[in-house]
Amino acid sequence: MDKTIRIDQSVAILVDGNNIEISIHEVTKNDSAMLNFDTLIPRLLDNRSLNRLVYFREGKHISSKLAERLHNLFHGSVVPCHKSADIPLTIKAMQLANKIDTIIIMSGDSDYVELVRHLKFEGVRVEIAAVEATTAAILREEADYFHALTDEDWFIYTNKHRGGGGSNRKR
Repeated sequence: MDKTIRIDQSVAILVDGNNIEISIHEVTKNDSAMLNFDTLIPRLLDNRSLNRLVYFREGKHISSKLAERLHNLFHGSVVPCHKSADIPLTIKAMQLANKIDTIIIMSGDSDYVELVRHLKFEGVRVEIAAVEATTAAILREEADYFHALTDEDWFIYTNKHRGGGGSNRKR
């Protein structure tokens, strides 16, 4: 008889791209460090089902390769933001609150504390995924669970001009 416990949850992952990128660059001291979504998303989901993945990014220069990869692998989307991701991410979380079981916010920004409190009040499990060294302690405390992002969750992108292509090298 199989005694494995399976948690059946529908999960939304909302990424504050600028916050996560800045955190990784600060820790690695390398502006070419990038999240490895291929391994990170399955780790965060831990066999739960992915309902939505949205990567919010401030600025005009958003990688079309990132958008294509997130769409192809996870049916995810990239949302350009006029200023910071705080308000668009919060609105999306509020829209999803009654449709999913868990929201994973990828950010260490304390601006999300009130959102976390509200979502929990609405019965949503809230998890934070961020670089521990740059995550506000109050945000970790308010969340139901904290996923520490480590050097296994990113890689250093190097563009070697061989045959016109680039290559990725794990740190």
